[in-house]
Amino acid sequence: MKVALYARVSTNDKGQDPEMQLRELREYCQRRGWSISSEYVDSGVSGSKDSRPRLNELMLDANRRKFDAVVVWKFDRFARSTSHLLKALETFQALKVEFVSLTEGIDTSTPVGKLVFTILGAVAEMERELIRERIRAGVRNARAKGKRLGRPRAGVDSTRIAALRSQGHTLRQIATELNCSHSLVHKSLSVPA
Repeated sequence: MKVALYARVSTNDKGQDPEMQLRELREYCQRRGWSISSEYVDSGVSGSKDSRPRLNELMLDANRRKFDAVVVWKFDRFARSTSHLLKALETFQALKVEFVSLTEGIDTSTPVGKLVFTILGAVAEMERELIRERIRAGVRNARAKGKRLGRPRAGVDSTRIAALRSQGHTLRQIATELNCSHSLVHKSLSVPA
């Protein structure tokens, strides 16, 4: 099996060294008889950022099917938030790329690893549904109180727009002069008087 290793350290100046993670990951892969196709290392990058240069490259290479599994030293080296981890795991699952976290002993190619992934996915789905329900309840409550929802309507002077247009101004020039959007000027001119 071809695998990709991912390692990350938050700071470069406090003695953190990704080599410690990589050494253990290489030894693990050697014991399993896996060949390492690539190593992706983000140094000095916070795990709270979903977008990281080498992680982004890893995800692109996963889409290109350059490896069969991603091996990390620990979940928090890969993702700090559960939602980010689950999105990545769902992507890997769709691509048939396995995910192994050495420290936690999670390997989605095994029955137990699949079970853990399924449980994590169910928890995330429940969280998304709870958030949706709270949003729907908030909208219902706001409407019941007579609140208008959405972006406030922009008021435009249709007469002034028509006058500027008749003077030969372009829609863009009118929008700039009246400090409104090009589309709002267009809509105003399209509405019959």
